[in-house]
Amino acid sequence: MLSPVRHALVRQVRNTFNDRARGEKPVPASDEALFPRGSVIRRVHGDVTSMMVGGVAALLMQMLHPKALGGVWDHSDVAEDQLGRLRRTARFIAVTTFGHRDKAMAAIAPAV
Repeated sequence: MLSPVRHALVRQVRNTFNDRARGEKPVPASDEALFPRGSVIRRVHGDVTSMMVGGVAALLMQMLHPKALGGVWDHSDVAEDQLGRLRRTARFIAVTTFGHRDKAMAAIAPAV
C-alpha cells in the first residue's frame, strides 16, 4: 500500500508524463516485455523516487557534455517543447522497459 504522499507523487508524475489531451495513458506492463518482471531495470524504472533522482542526474550529465548537449539542441525541439520532449523520453523508457516486446522493438527501430 502506498503512503498518501507517495500516492500523490505517483499521480502527479503520471499526469505530467502522460499527455491526456492526446489520450496517453501509462504503458501497461507486459509479461512479454524485453525485460522480465523482477529484473533490475524494471525495478528501478518502476520506482518513482529512483527515476526522479536518476533522471535529473542523467539530464545534468547530458548538459555537462558539450557534444551531447549540442546534439540535443541541434536535433530536437527541446527549446520549443520542453514538456513534450520530457514526455516522449519518458514514454520511450516506459515502452522499452515495460511494454510488449513488439512495441518496444518498434520504438527502438530507426525512423526511415
